[in-house]
Amino acid sequence: MTHPLQTRPLNICMVSDFFYPAMGGVESHLYNNSQCLIQRGHKVIIITHSHGNRRGVRYIAGGLKVYHVPAVIVYSNASLPTFFCTFPIFRQIFIREQIDIVHGHQAFSTFCHEALLHARSMGLKTVFTDHSLLGFADASGILLNKLLKFTLSDVHHAICVSHTSKENTVLRAALDPHQVSVIPNAIIADQFRPDPGARDAAWITVVVLSRLVYRKGIDLLVAAVPHICELCPRVRFIIGGDGPMRINIEQMRERHMLQDRVELLGSVQAADVRSVLVRGDIFLNTSLTEAFCIAIVEAASCGLLVVSTRVGGIPEVLPRYMVTFAVPEEDHVVEALLEAVGRVDDRASHPELAPSHFHSQVKKMYSWQNVAERTEQVYSKIAHLEEPPLIERFRRYYGCGLVAGKLFCLVAAVDFLIGVALAWLWPKERIERARNFDRAKYAAIVAHNRILANAPASSFQQPGHIAGF
Repeated sequence: MTHPLQTRPLNICMVSDFFYPAMGGVESHLYNNSQCLIQRGHKVIIITHSHGNRRGVRYIAGGLKVYHVPAVIVYSNASLPTFFCTFPIFRQIFIREQIDIVHGHQAFSTFCHEALLHARSMGLKTVFTDHSLLGFADASGILLNKLLKFTLSDVHHAICVSHTSKENTVLRAALDPHQVSVIPNAIIADQFRPDPGARDAAWITVVVLSRLVYRKGIDLLVAAVPHICELCPRVRFIIGGDGPMRINIEQMRERHMLQDRVELLGSVQAADVRSVLVRGDIFLNTSLTEAFCIAIVEAASCGLLVVSTRVGGIPEVLPRYMVTFAVPEEDHVVEALLEAVGRVDDRASHPELAPSHFHSQVKKMYSWQNVAERTEQVYSKIAHLEEPPLIERFRRYYGCGLVAGKLFCLVAAVDFLIGVALAWLWPKERIERARNFDRAKYAAIVAHNRILANAPASSFQQPGHIAGF
């Protein structure tokens, strides 16, 4: 028998602390994947925390509805854990929007964990996507891994952005590998076209675009730049991004008198990324851990040779001829950069290294339409699954550890009872259903505005005359 979810478009709720106007790979993934799912006929909304004065409900391009829920931010754009306090508002949103599937993103997101817990208490289907790698030895990794094990014990399916990330998540959360799929990130290749005329032929330019934090290997960058500038007089660096380790780069530049060789751009908006990349010949990534690294895909699409540390899922991302790998050590990074500098001089005699060839290959490998299609297949896979009894949910939580298992059962039981109380206080029949976004009307308005934008000035009517009246 066909499950009712499979006979109609799905109502999907994406949840994460990380979304625009903040910038990053998770934010880009949420936005682009949601837009493509909408184009495939599904209804998609996003729940994230408030950003400054951005609270309440906002519509962004394509009719994507975003709920900015007020929350206290504690660290790195993650909200303060509240366990049960978000249940009333999340329940209202899930019922108002008639949500079928709740899809949480990123293990560091408090909203993600809480939304998945509340959704399971309401009997909704759930999916989790992990975008990062975590260790097993440090205190933060141990605590977060235990939390992740709790959340994923009762999630219908998990998605990772690389095979390395899948292995990491399966080990951290003790999951069945068959319940985890690998769906990579992607880019809109047409927004990252090469522009050979933007490069300065007098220099070999190395571009770095990254958050300036320890995890991104900024210590390696600070150590490698002076050596490269000494060995290669024609090399200069353009460094974009901001973060707590920016001061280290500024001090290095002052100490070695490299003001004319190292350009610091500060924070770079998403719309300006291509204009920075096309100025370079080489893109340098010094990350110490990375599940996917979408930045090197954008750089390769713009025609840059890539130099990257061989960590995490990065070796899976690009063909070997596009990237030069280095062990995350200073000397190896310098050697890899020197090799890439030599390849820049030889590009004219190697057609496979042409920027246009890089772009065409990346365009074939990565597209958000493909990501959305594969995500849709995951939704279809879980749509027919029967809802397990409450005792089965407790059994899954109980298996999370001798002490933690009992604590998790208690948390799940309290959350379920809160759900029962909310159902009595605010029955779903009394909650008003939200109107769906009229995509046909929106498309007609967009088409009309494009016609007006392309029309000559003489075709516009005089003030006081309105077409159709």
